[in-house]
Amino acid sequence: MNGAVVVLAGGTGGAKLARGMLDVIGGESLTVIANTGDDIEIYGAYVSPDADLTCYWLADLIDSRGWGVRGDSFA
Repeated sequence: MNGAVVVLAGGTGGAKLARGMLDVIGGESLTVIANTGDDIEIYGAYVSPDADLTCYWLADLIDSRGWGVRGDSFA
């Protein structure tokens, strides 16, 4: 594909769209801008849920539930 494609990704739908575009056009032409409006600092850790979710989808690490890292556990 000639030219760049930019995906504005927010939430699960945006992350799925970004993954679909990656599958269709490949990573060389794709730029993804993730929503940061839901970011929060909790217990001293900065959490960016939409950006994290988008990264999990693009890296094919998404859990079967559609969110979180496959095989991860929370204790």
